[in-house]
Amino acid sequence: MRARLDAALLTRPPRLLHALLPGCEWTGPRHALSEAPIIYLTFDDGPIPDETPWVLEQLALFKAKATFFCVGQNLERYPDIARAALAAGHRVGNHTHQHRSAWATGRASYLADVAECQVIIGELEGVRAGGADYQFPRSLFRPPYGRLTWSLLRDLRADYRVIMWSVLTRDYNPSLSPESCLRDTLATVRPGDVLVFHDSQKASARLRFVLPRVLAHLAGQGYQFSAL
Repeated sequence: MRARLDAALLTRPPRLLHALLPGCEWTGPRHALSEAPIIYLTFDDGPIPDETPWVLEQLALFKAKATFFCVGQNLERYPDIARAALAAGHRVGNHTHQHRSAWATGRASYLADVAECQVIIGELEGVRAGGADYQFPRSLFRPPYGRLTWSLLRDLRADYRVIMWSVLTRDYNPSLSPESCLRDTLATVRPGDVLVFHDSQKASARLRFVLPRVLAHLAGQGYQFSAL
């Protein structure tokens, strides 16, 4: 029983965290009750070869849109993968340039790291926009590890929608079996949730088991999948 409770708390963060980090978005935008239920799929830490293109293939099978919170260094290494995600109608968000922890980085260095990543995203989105008159939606940011300080949050909210999550699949955890990862995710998910996956080598075994099954299960229940 204790193990199941711990899993539930890790998979769905307690609402106390919402109060501790005011202004962050923990669920997706509200929709009319008459509309189909929506899930917001997000992927952290990419883009990388193999994993991110595979994710794009899975999403295409279900006509699903998602948001990729990318590390700037990976965008520099693999810009064509990011361009493919944008061309498919997905969104790219900022996950810092070097996957920095806000609890272990000075404020100025952290903000500079975020800004460096955003420059790269802006260049990639400029290619997609194809014109100076294109109106970009407000930029998205997710802090690595979900770690922020109040002062950083205040600064970041001026320029970004700060996106957290309502369901953490824990696909990054090598001690968690793919079957447990899938079970905990499906037992927790609700309409409007923001789900976190990781398009990384560390998460690969669980990601490749869980993602297609989550897509199939939720699509079968009438869910749609939207970018933020």
